Amino acid sequence: MDWLTYFLLFLKSVLTSTGGFGPLPSLHADLIGIGWATDAQFAEALAVGQVSPGPNGLWVVVLGFMTGGGIGASLALVAVTLPPLLVLAVQRGFRQVGAHPLTRGFLSGLALAIAGVGVVTLARIVGQQGFDLRAGALVVFGAVLAWRKVPVLLIVVMSALAGIALGGLPS
Repeated sequence: MDWLTYFLLFLKSVLTSTGGFGPLPSLHADLIGIGWATDAQFAEALAVGQVSPGPNGLWVVVLGFMTGGGIGASLALVAVTLPPLLVLAVQRGFRQVGAHPLTRGFLSGLALAIAGVGVVTLARIVGQQGFDLRAGALVVFGAVLAWRKVPVLLIVVMSALAGIALGGLPS
């Protein structure tokens, strides 16, 4: 077994998920595809993860043990804990440089780039699907609320209610 590839597959699955059972599809496709795991091992790891106390994401360590023994479990554990530790390091570093004008300028530019990508994506969707006045009104409504610094959760709930009122429930 190539331990570096093994570790990188686990790390990739954790980095591209939101925790809990998020790594499951990626790990399943990768490890089954290579032949390093079986469906039975996934089922057992998930079952052990469910009955064990603690976070749901620790099933990944159990899968590491089942597919790679002690080394596999250790690599899976490092892969699961490395992203949160990196976030803590970035947060600590940001505390020191967050108020610097270059950092603020970079983040403003990044926000503008993300907004630009969103606008281009929206334009492509509208170009392919056609313009819906109700959906456009919801977008404008959400943008105005965001501009007025309304909490995101409230915007999502209000937009969902407005969408149901304007278009009905999805079938």
